[in-house]
Amino acid sequence: MKRAAIAMTALLAGLPASAYADNLYRGSNWSSMSTDRRATEVGDVLTVVIFQAAQSTTEAQNSSRKATDLSGHISGGHLSESGELGFGGGYTGHGAVTRSEKLIAQITLNVLQVLPNGDLVIGGEQWLKVNGERTRIGVRGRIRTADIGPDNSVASNRIADAQIDYDGRGFVSRSAKPGLINRIFSFLGLG
Repeated sequence: MKRAAIAMTALLAGLPASAYADNLYRGSNWSSMSTDRRATEVGDVLTVVIFQAAQSTTEAQNSSRKATDLSGHISGGHLSESGELGFGGGYTGHGAVTRSEKLIAQITLNVLQVLPNGDLVIGGEQWLKVNGERTRIGVRGRIRTADIGPDNSVASNRIADAQIDYDGRGFVSRSAKPGLINRIFSFLGLG
């Protein structure tokens, strides 16, 4: 406002006025012309390459055997009696669980927050519908700007506090679930 008033006064007085301009360079938002723009601010987008693989195996084996024998003999005069009694039991059990999971996907997310240390909180979800099967992929977490690649992408194993959800609904998902009777037996430990 002061600059405009000085320039107007100088113009009215017939004196040459100096030109004023704002600086076009902003150090916080400047990037090299030879690199791609990376996500750095709230509202920017970046691609997360999800490659999660997990495999686990659990195995247990139990065995026990117990036997108790009791015998006796009574005799006296013309009486001679004997008897035996035996108790026994055994248990042998074996269980094994093997689980293998793999998820490969790409999803573009939004920067939700820039933390004071420069880390970015990212989040978003993607919905797919293929042949009546609805699939949802949701990702949320915190990343370092140093982990963002030149193509504005980050690997899922570089996300701190990662929450990766993969859900599906439809005919295939319903068919894979056990029936009501099987779920009841499983709950009771009978199946």
